[in-house]
Amino acid sequence: MASKHRPRVVRLAPMSLAPLLLAAQGANAEDLEPRAYANTPVGINFLLLGYSDLRGNVTANPSVPLKDANLDIETVVFAYARSLDVWGRSAKFDVVVPEARLTGSALFAGEPRERNVTGLIDPRLRFSVNWYGAPALSLAEFPSYQQDVIIGTSLAITAPLGQYDSSRLVNLGNNRWSFKPEIGISKRIGAVTLELSGAGTFFTDNNQYLGNRSFSQRPIYQTQVHLIYAFQNGVWTSLDGTYFAGGNTSVDGVGNHDFQENTRYGCTLTLPVNRNNSVKLFASNGAHTRTGSEFDVAGMVWQYRFGGGL
Repeated sequence: MASKHRPRVVRLAPMSLAPLLLAAQGANAEDLEPRAYANTPVGINFLLLGYSDLRGNVTANPSVPLKDANLDIETVVFAYARSLDVWGRSAKFDVVVPEARLTGSALFAGEPRERNVTGLIDPRLRFSVNWYGAPALSLAEFPSYQQDVIIGTSLAITAPLGQYDSSRLVNLGNNRWSFKPEIGISKRIGAVTLELSGAGTFFTDNNQYLGNRSFSQRPIYQTQVHLIYAFQNGVWTSLDGTYFAGGNTSVDGVGNHDFQENTRYGCTLTLPVNRNNSVKLFASNGAHTRTGSEFDVAGMVWQYRFGGGL
């Protein structure tokens, strides 16, 4: 009986690197995260190594007066996660530390400019709890679990520890904190899982913008939808979409009239290698961009699981 259900454990992914693989300057509001609230046996640890290549207009800061930006961001991400028991509910904690190389060119005041920089992107901490439909279970108890409806919440925090030069228009870090509370619902119907989530990203001010100017940004609100199909051999794939709006910015109290309203779509494929290892492939594209970033991204994540009885 237990061996029959082992693929269920293999295809569980407790976290996604997408928010930080999307890289610099606030693009973390554009992430696509399938299975963010999936149930996972308690006590399992996850080590992850990810790589992505992101190309396009990716400053993601509408107040930056750049035109015809053509940037390339290659990102390597290291992450650790652990599944937890919180008052009998399944929960997860993860920390993500990304490093990137940004190269490219753009027009500033009609003059061509180039940028080549390597450094850290702001790291992220995230804590999530499934409050309904996903009890905390050990690995031995997990084969008897059948998902119906899961409702969960999470809080992601990015810290201003990434590369930042106040004299530069384009950086890898934001020099400010961000906080992203989210609520998600997941419904499984046979081999298909439907997911819907809503979130808001809130920002502190950057008081070292282009010297000692003060940069402020209003919250960005986001919805995500995912259609996931799980195969019996532990492989799962998903079609992903997100819509986000808001994020008006101001510099020294003067508004920039740069309300964002953007849509992205993508796909994800996870392939189990063995009981402890799996590989995730993902890609996304912009379907509609009113203001902000316009880019394509593709990448992969290797995941190693240990502990919790594996």
